[in-house]
Amino acid sequence: MVLRIEDTDVERSEERFEGQLLADLKWLGLDWDEGPDVGGQYAPYRQSDRLHLYREQAERLLRDDKAYLCFCSQEELERERAQAQASGQPFVYSGKCGRLDPAESQRRREAGEAAAIRLRIPEHPIRFHDIVRGSVEFSHEEISDPIIVRSTGMPVYNYVVVVDDALMEITHVIRGDDHLSNTPKQVALYEALDWPVPEFAHLSTILGADRERLSKRHGATSIANFREMGVLPEALMNYLALLGWAPSGGTREIFTPEELKKEFSLKRVTPSPAVFDMEKLYWLNRHYIKQGPPERIERLAESYFVGAGLLPENPDDPTRAWFGKVVALLAPSVDKLEQLPQRAALIFHYDAAAALAAPDNAEVLNGPKSKDVLAAFAGLVESDHAPMTTERFKAIMNEVKEKTGAKGKELFHPVRIVFTGSHSGPEFDKLIPILEEGSQLDLPQHVLNTQERLAAFCKACGI
Repeated sequence: MVLRIEDTDVERSEERFEGQLLADLKWLGLDWDEGPDVGGQYAPYRQSDRLHLYREQAERLLRDDKAYLCFCSQEELERERAQAQASGQPFVYSGKCGRLDPAESQRRREAGEAAAIRLRIPEHPIRFHDIVRGSVEFSHEEISDPIIVRSTGMPVYNYVVVVDDALMEITHVIRGDDHLSNTPKQVALYEALDWPVPEFAHLSTILGADRERLSKRHGATSIANFREMGVLPEALMNYLALLGWAPSGGTREIFTPEELKKEFSLKRVTPSPAVFDMEKLYWLNRHYIKQGPPERIERLAESYFVGAGLLPENPDDPTRAWFGKVVALLAPSVDKLEQLPQRAALIFHYDAAAALAAPDNAEVLNGPKSKDVLAAFAGLVESDHAPMTTERFKAIMNEVKEKTGAKGKELFHPVRIVFTGSHSGPEFDKLIPILEEGSQLDLPQHVLNTQERLAAFCKACGI
């Protein structure tokens, strides 16, 4: 695998983009045998460092009369394009500069007249084999003589990739089917330069849920976007592999990178468009979050809490140990790690008035035994002011049950509202230690312990 930086589009090529590209691919888990950061026998691997090679091959094509100088101005080309559109025809360059006397063309070039270089498309069908689509054929009439070097001297994409692939001995070119229309021009270049044509595989288009081509309006569209959202690299790699490809058997969906390498075959790639389903990606991400080593998930989650002002930038050991419990409690229920601070609101942001005002809670609190349960619970908690533990909580709830006759939801849901602001949530034996320990830590946002929450709730509702 070769990583090549294609930066001949000067306006859109900046050093920072290359750094981001390398970082994103490494984060995703891809590696390469040759590239700008690791070197290799076909260096350099930046196209901007290979301009001399492109000039050399372009001059060879001119000498062999397989390319010609084009002196047409942009205005002339736009007029031809407009005429084609007016007649309902696709724009195909007339080729008039290709009929100029070569000596005249050279004289005009030496006189300093600006000229692009165009490839002569041969007057026969251009055929190639596509691993995904089978035999493909384009009529020469539908292909313009393409510009391979602009009048500025800068070579164009369809030309430089052919030179690079040939000189770097690339055997397989695998890319999106939006490049399919470029391929006949590239095949014509291979043939004009007497170079072997590599194997092509054009992968299916990726569509959004509305079956339109995936774009920014569908949400995240770059590796960096998914990383920022808290999608794990193994989840993204697993999901991307399933787009337009199916494993043997067709039912399995979870693969490690090693299993993907063993299982993947271009022969099982389908030419049908693939729909990018965010929910499917999130399902996979939940799986990998649950299965991931706890220390790694905690480390990845930390920045989201720091950014939300819930955790100090350099937590001490007790805070880290407590934070590990928070993540273990909440992570299994999120689609992506960026959701964790919001899910942690039940720990960091307690609002008794909001809890009382919530319609779902009101139904629970108006239950026939809810007031008795809350009154009995408050009385038992306040009777000795001892720190709350899971053992003490269980003992208190058993007493409340005996006093009120409440059980199940009518016993536990009102108390859960007192502690979390909601009648549903995590298990008490995991939540209570987190609230008690968190209240003792020096955090940017104070965590209320169970007694503080009970006091605030009783004040708000007048118990």
